[in-house]
Amino acid sequence: MGSPPYKVKSVAVIGAGAAGAACAAALKAEECFETIKVFERRSGAGGTWIYDPDPEPLPLSPGSLPPVLDPPIALPNGPFPQRLPRPKRQQRFEKTPIYDLLTTNVPDIAMSFTDLSFAYGPFAPHYIPRQYIENYFSHHRSDGYLVLDTTVEDVSLVDRTSRRWRLTLKKTDGDHEIWWQDEFDALIIANGHYSIPFIPAVDGLADFIASFPGRVEHSKTYRSPGRYAGERVLVIGNSSSGHDVITQLRESGVCKPPIYVSRRSRSRWDGEKPPPGVAWKPIIRRYHAETGDVEFVDGTRLANVGRIIYCTGYRASFPFWNAKTNGRPLFDYEKDLLINNFQHTFLTDFPTLGIVGMPRVLTFRSFEYQAIALARLWSNRAAHALPDSAEQRKWLERRADLTRQQRRRFHVIDWDTGETMEWFRYLFELSGLPVLEGIGRCPPTLGAATRWAIEHVKKYPEHEKDEGAEGWEMVNEKDTLWFI
Repeated sequence: MGSPPYKVKSVAVIGAGAAGAACAAALKAEECFETIKVFERRSGAGGTWIYDPDPEPLPLSPGSLPPVLDPPIALPNGPFPQRLPRPKRQQRFEKTPIYDLLTTNVPDIAMSFTDLSFAYGPFAPHYIPRQYIENYFSHHRSDGYLVLDTTVEDVSLVDRTSRRWRLTLKKTDGDHEIWWQDEFDALIIANGHYSIPFIPAVDGLADFIASFPGRVEHSKTYRSPGRYAGERVLVIGNSSSGHDVITQLRESGVCKPPIYVSRRSRSRWDGEKPPPGVAWKPIIRRYHAETGDVEFVDGTRLANVGRIIYCTGYRASFPFWNAKTNGRPLFDYEKDLLINNFQHTFLTDFPTLGIVGMPRVLTFRSFEYQAIALARLWSNRAAHALPDSAEQRKWLERRADLTRQQRRRFHVIDWDTGETMEWFRYLFELSGLPVLEGIGRCPPTLGAATRWAIEHVKKYPEHEKDEGAEGWEMVNEKDTLWFI
């Protein structure tokens, strides 16, 4: 059976960012769940849009994945609840990557949820989405579901027959920690994917970091150009955060020119030549810890680099998932793949577990489709059942084959090929309409004005291919929403 009758009366949501806000609203609207709780480790809703002006230095481990960087915390022996002395702090990467001048990069008409608009746009400063998420909880009167300053440290099946979930939770109380457990019929993981910074492995980088403490950082700790005054700066990466950092450093004029940018390929924002004050370099071959030089694949070297900023993205992390108790890992960190997933949202072997926010495409709007589909499914009011497990696995295999052939990650969904609309359409049609009495949220449409804005309203001008220009690098491999 793909969708047996669900006996779900209590639901937990991990994370009170935009995805958690969408889940809370969708679950509440069904009016059939007796208990809904949204657990958030920060002191307020907002997720990755919470601004931390004082980022702490992060441990840098080139090439390391989340199981190494963000391992589970040892749980106390029961019984629960317990109040225990607070041990030495383990790095949990809870501070966000928001920098001073960050704005959204998707026009507000396409980014905001369909039932509440951003205060203004099209590209709003970072405090607008943060306020918006908080207001969205209040707008739906789901703010009462929030359980703040609470970390989910373990997620385990109670038993495979009931498919219920036991959460082990922790709250800090001065020099002590309060530990307790709670059980739920269903669980949505909506914890976001911008916490664990990724730095690729490069020959000599680990020794370089050890020899020159503080010289190398990830863009997660970047806040403003001022701290780089008088420095020769090298930026690695030219996607959205990289482009922002490069632009801000260049326009501030505080750094020693030029700003060096190591890029693997040309982005749609790059022209034929670098802008004034910027010098392009190829990818890095090796770091020389003995001299401090950076060597590139074309054989050139850069000496006396004061600061190196890696704008190389993030990796999903689920340190709370108890693979032993649950019978398998949740995520393949080597393949960047949610194991046994269907439509990036459902888990074939865990029918009472959902994931919201996995494909980073058209956020926040995509969260609505996922959240409404899960809420409708667990309320037994979906328009149709999920396919059986065999058909779900066939979808997984087809998707894996396609993305492998195209050399892209499984959860990267393209806009230009119609993949995004196809995915939204599946979730839209699965959800179906709310009942006549107004119970349940209506899955959102994606009208012509919104689609036009996605394709034409740009934060930065994009350089199109000039058919008459010799040597112009093809950029049509980049999707319209590649920067997300």
